[in-house]
Amino acid sequence: MSTARRSDTLATLAARAGFEVEWTDAHGAVQRVPDSTLATLLECAGLPCANAAQIRQSTSALNAEQSARRLPPLITAEYESAIELPPSAVRAGSHYRIDLEGGEHIEGRFTSPRGEPALLAPLSEPGYHTLTVNDHRLTIAVAPPRCHTVADAWRARHGDSGSVPPLWGLAAQLYGLRRKGDGGIGDYTALATLAAESARRGAQALAVSPTHAMFSAEPGHFSPYSPSSRLWVNVAHIDPAALFGARAAHDASVAANAGDAWRELEDAPLVDWQRALPLKLKVLRALFDRFERDELANGSPRAAAFQAFRAQGGEALEDHARFEALQEAMLSGPGAARHWRDWPEPLRDPRSADVATFAQEHRREVDFHCFLQWLAAEGLSGAQRSAREAGMAIGLVADLAVGCDGAGSHAWSLPQDMLQRVSVGAPPDIFNQAGQSWGLTTFSPRAMHNNGFRAFIDMLRAAFAHAGGVRIDHILGLRRLWLVPEGESARHGAYLRYPFDDLVRLIALESWRHRAIVIGEDLGTVPPGLRERLAAHGLYGIRVLWFEHDGKGFLAPSRWDPHGVATTTTHDLPTVAGWWRGADIDWRNRIGQTLPRTDGQDPVALDHARRATDRAALWLALQQSGFAPRGAGAPPLDDPPVEAALGYVAATTSPLVTCPLEDLLALPDQPNLPGSIDEHPNWRRRLPLAVESIFTDPAVAARIETVVRAREAVARAQADSGASGAEVNPSASGAPRAPDTKPTP
Repeated sequence: MSTARRSDTLATLAARAGFEVEWTDAHGAVQRVPDSTLATLLECAGLPCANAAQIRQSTSALNAEQSARRLPPLITAEYESAIELPPSAVRAGSHYRIDLEGGEHIEGRFTSPRGEPALLAPLSEPGYHTLTVNDHRLTIAVAPPRCHTVADAWRARHGDSGSVPPLWGLAAQLYGLRRKGDGGIGDYTALATLAAESARRGAQALAVSPTHAMFSAEPGHFSPYSPSSRLWVNVAHIDPAALFGARAAHDASVAANAGDAWRELEDAPLVDWQRALPLKLKVLRALFDRFERDELANGSPRAAAFQAFRAQGGEALEDHARFEALQEAMLSGPGAARHWRDWPEPLRDPRSADVATFAQEHRREVDFHCFLQWLAAEGLSGAQRSAREAGMAIGLVADLAVGCDGAGSHAWSLPQDMLQRVSVGAPPDIFNQAGQSWGLTTFSPRAMHNNGFRAFIDMLRAAFAHAGGVRIDHILGLRRLWLVPEGESARHGAYLRYPFDDLVRLIALESWRHRAIVIGEDLGTVPPGLRERLAAHGLYGIRVLWFEHDGKGFLAPSRWDPHGVATTTTHDLPTVAGWWRGADIDWRNRIGQTLPRTDGQDPVALDHARRATDRAALWLALQQSGFAPRGAGAPPLDDPPVEAALGYVAATTSPLVTCPLEDLLALPDQPNLPGSIDEHPNWRRRLPLAVESIFTDPAVAARIETVVRAREAVARAQADSGASGAEVNPSASGAPRAPDTKPTP
């Protein structure tokens, strides 16, 4: 095969597999992905292409998967819209039966003309229904018209009558919460307290950093956006006293000899993950020993609850617990193999006899990790319960990371569902000329299609399980993701397309079933029309103060997108105080992220000069909106207008505004500085006040009062204009009601 012909054949195969052979960069120039990159990515996607024979075999495999004669395990459909099946997969005259989730069934016969798509009549019941065509069965996932909305959440709590007021809430980094007795890591008890206390001040939501399962054997691997598994929960945030009481926790602490170190870690300004996590696990192990001896052996009610949790978790929970035990053993053995690909070959397969033997021989260790998951799930669900009982309409908003660590339990447990030896990232752009490689993997779109989206649905259900909402990180990935071969520069990647319509429908369906809102992190270079399509499905975007700028000045609150959740900042961006002072500029320079200029000018001085211009623009916007006194000069760098900025954002018509705790406390430092690892204390900063004291601080109380007054003013303006909130009343629109009880995940 000639080089040119092979290149064309390779490009054709890549395009069939969903890769974009050409893409447009941040400067508007069309780029072509090199053949070498396409070949590597196709290999990673399970489509070998080293020679002509392999290309033919891979093409044949794709043809079989994408054949119009083949019905997939699951198809998605819109509420009350006709359902189209592949024309060659169903013969005219074939009988079909649809068994609806609600128990009813529909029978019929296909009558489509030869060569035309086979159509099923629209279904008006959202859910997972079973279609039987002759002897073939598949699932039809019928999505409701939209996700559960903020208005739905409010009306579910307060009734359908009356208007829906503009709501507000908080955003918190869970690890940074502080309370007496937490051992140096924010825990679910602190989260419950924060939720209840903020609800009493009128907050209706509490957005929280990701609570995905991390690596118990690797305390230094603590970025919440690089989890081991998105199916399970972070055990570092367990409060040993939450379920078993203070006395049992004290006894476990004594048994673990944790006293002095526990208190020392508790007083530190930063989370010391390397010391705090092993110490907490030591205490929890002592607690498990007591539980095993006193309760499991005697069949106590708590023991029954634990066994029920294990039964419900099934194979997925057992896999995760086995992985935790295996990784600890592998790290402590010769070679200290972190990645499961470097383990002995039989241990790389979760279904192997060797893994089963290991689990049998290390049964107590596997049981311990199941025990930890039980405690973590109880703690997180308890925080959501506290939020709702204190009056929140939404409660916790969980954060769903864009991917997981390829060395973690999720990838080990489901190797056929995950992309292998690639990293999710972003191509070079104006702000990051090297591009980004995040060291994460995620689901293969081919596997999604072939396996009926099973792994994706399970992940969604895990995210919704303990929350009233979910924030989806980098929701642009529902359409396409930039993939970088392992070990390559982020420049050497390509976009892989994902089945956007199917994924959005499944998100809407699970949102409706769990009665929880969905927020998509849609920052960055957003493809045209994407935000509109998400909004049509009732899926909110995120609007951040720093980006609401039209090139001439900051947008007035009335001009902000009413389909977005408004906020002053995010975990990756400067706080209001830090932005005002230019702390982010100084940090980037301090850790070497500021590049020298070819014209010899000082880049830091130029950045500060630009920031001075932006400060003047923000101050003018605050004055024009009434949150700063007209005619007054801008305050000095050490007196940032935090309260005014919070009020400004709260004055938008967004259905929900979230106030980061860092801004309520006027802190100068952001939780994470992108592009840094150890140079900046990412994911380690602890709040200066205990959660019990935050709301009694006069400055915090004043800022909350400003937010509340701004939201009330928006409500009055909407009432005067005849609007009853920006969203449709579901009872008036004929949209289907969500189930009365949440489904069991």
